Amino acid sequence: FPAFSLPPSAQNLKFPSFPTELIGIETKEINNGGLLHLFPRLILLFSLILLSTLPQTKRPHFPSHQVPPLLHSAAVSSPSEPFKDLVKTRLPGGFVAQPNIGTGRQKCSIARVVLQEGTGQVIINYHDANTFCMTISWESLWIQYVKFPLVTLGYEGSYDVFVKAHGDGLSGQAQAISLGNARALLKVSANHKSPLKSEGLLTRDSRTVERKKPVLKKARKAPQFSKR
Repeated sequence: FPAFSLPPSAQNLKFPSFPTELIGIETKEINNGGLLHLFPRLILLFSLILLSTLPQTKRPHFPSHQVPPLLHSAAVSSPSEPFKDLVKTRLPGGFVAQPNIGTGRQKCSIARVVLQEGTGQVIINYHDANTFCMTISWESLWIQYVKFPLVTLGYEGSYDVFVKAHGDGLSGQAQAISLGNARALLKVSANHKSPLKSEGLLTRDSRTVERKKPVLKKARKAPQFSKR
């Protein structure tokens, strides 16, 4: 094979980030005609040269005063702001300062429920109850849990319900809100105890997830047994 050398245009280029020692090519190897076993390394060298000559694209940077209007409006506005102002107006001093308050617990969920005379509006964590459940398939079930104590006494359109819930999932929070709602109705009137108790709304469900055991995969699930 004839002696191989880089073209003049490539010889004038300087690539400090890609030294020839990294590729393992020496000039004496090329002059001795060892081009076949150097062919893969030459391809790698030319690909690195090509990549270094390509223009680099940079991510656009927006200063705080040049944020696009759509992104800026989405970052500033929040759907919970009007309900947060409404809760602060209706509940001066916070949840604890209200007379008709009940606390419900279920699994790891804790819900504080305040009842006030109104039109039957339900606000959970500064969100409307219909948007709090996110999907229609959950809404029909969990909203019934929340409103069931009021429906039992016929007060579904007479009281507004303000809830602050945290912990666990949607199912646990909904049942904790139902228990807190029933306990808040007891503070409205002691005569509500018998109809609520007959429906089982004043009894807390003490069932929780059983803890995982050592060696076992879950609480009781064991690995497959092999006799030999």
